[in-house]
Amino acid sequence: MSKRQFNFCAGPAALPTAVLELAQAELLDWQGRGVSVMEMSHRHPAYMAMVADAEAKLRQLMDIPANYKVLFLQGGATAQFALLPLNLLGQKTSADYIDTGIWSAKAIDAMAPFAEAKVVASSQSKNHLQVPSQTQLELNADAAFVHYCPNETIGGLAFDYVPKTGSVPLVADMSSTILSEPIDVSQFGVIYAGAQKNIGPAGLTLVIVREDLLGQARDDTPRPFNYALQADNDSMLNTPPTYSWYLAGLVFDWLLAQGGVSAMAQLNQAKAQTLYQAIDSSRLYSNNIAVANRSKMNVTFSLADAALNAQFLSESEACGLLNLKGHRSVGGMRASIYNAVPLEAITALVAFMQDFEQRHWA
Repeated sequence: MSKRQFNFCAGPAALPTAVLELAQAELLDWQGRGVSVMEMSHRHPAYMAMVADAEAKLRQLMDIPANYKVLFLQGGATAQFALLPLNLLGQKTSADYIDTGIWSAKAIDAMAPFAEAKVVASSQSKNHLQVPSQTQLELNADAAFVHYCPNETIGGLAFDYVPKTGSVPLVADMSSTILSEPIDVSQFGVIYAGAQKNIGPAGLTLVIVREDLLGQARDDTPRPFNYALQADNDSMLNTPPTYSWYLAGLVFDWLLAQGGVSAMAQLNQAKAQTLYQAIDSSRLYSNNIAVANRSKMNVTFSLADAALNAQFLSESEACGLLNLKGHRSVGGMRASIYNAVPLEAITALVAFMQDFEQRHWA
């Protein structure tokens, strides 16, 4: 059997080895029932008990208040770009958006068929190297909601604060940061996240929505995409992504065993600090993002000589350091260091980077 490599993929991303081993052991026979969990009806009492337990553990990990519903849906975070206006606009004609990169821009574009997306601040003038400050947000009191992306996975740009939006609900795309550090859920109207970074495999999308925001979906909202209907049916209005939900539950168990989100935050801080320190002390590698806005989940960096990029990627892969190529839209390198990426992976990456620099940039 080949040795597991260190996977720095931005998503679908690394899963904890212990979770994969348990899923492997249970693959053919779950709970001694003689069938795989992926073969079971989502209405089976044992399955329903399992997903109820998964939600309870997520609530424990994130300290989710009782007046929030947790939905386990399909479609990815990208689908939520359109489902948010369908469910939250009500009688409003616009929503506010903070633009800090590609994913923010995609969310803004998705609003066009429904209502006006008012860009209340943008980091574009700073080449997406620094997020707008709270004082730069030109918020509208009549907006249906304010949307932002706390962490842009492609550019590696992250907010160092939670925007204050007054009585207007704050909506956050936390696909790449959820469960990586403690947050105050009560600051948000809606939190949504694709699973394939810190929750589990692709195919599952998490939506945490405050109860008072339910029940105002447009009449033409398809039933499976109506938050209120899904909440009333425990996310089982239609067949959910059953295996992804099961694996998410295993990840929640694993997180609790690690000491919860606070423990993960300390580890993630150490990982990011180690990697950024190596970049900053180098002559070959650089990261130009404002220090306060550097992502702890997606560390981007470029080489002083782009002609070395292909060799860097080839040699790093040969050393078991996978998926370090930056997004095609920005180039360079990107190391995504989500919860399941161990500190040993960062240590190995830093050692490789330093050795590569000594051999090619002396």
